[in-house]
Amino acid sequence: MKPRSSAKRAPSARPSVTVAAARPVSKNKSGAKKAKYPDIRRDLERQRAAILDEVGEVLTNRPDLETFPDVSDQASAEVDQNFSMRIRERERKLLKKIDEALDRMDADIYGICARCGGDIPYKRLKARPVTTLCIECKTLEEQNERVRS
Repeated sequence: MKPRSSAKRAPSARPSVTVAAARPVSKNKSGAKKAKYPDIRRDLERQRAAILDEVGEVLTNRPDLETFPDVSDQASAEVDQNFSMRIRERERKLLKKIDEALDRMDADIYGICARCGGDIPYKRLKARPVTTLCIECKTLEEQNERVRS
């Protein structure tokens, strides 16, 4: 039985991801791990923080659903509430994708197509930082979805 390392890991806010085949870690001259796409990482972290701040604001200033004497006013309030809930659901899904992208960066597999294994161009990553597919694979996926519809 191998002895365990005594080094403690700091708890992470994001869940860990198991990666089967990761790229070799690129290191700079001093031997430290060099961050790939630091500008995209900053953008993702800012977007994540903004979503979490907004969620915190919504939770602390949560308005109660009012009862209106007029049926049309009540219906309008319910439509507004449903719209807000759909937006929050979309933000929750985006937050999950951001966390997954940051995990891929930590595992040094960010920018690699999940389907073909090719590199995803920087311009695509900058425009859609949570993407997991190169443009060719995404196009094929969309064509297949149209055929199934």
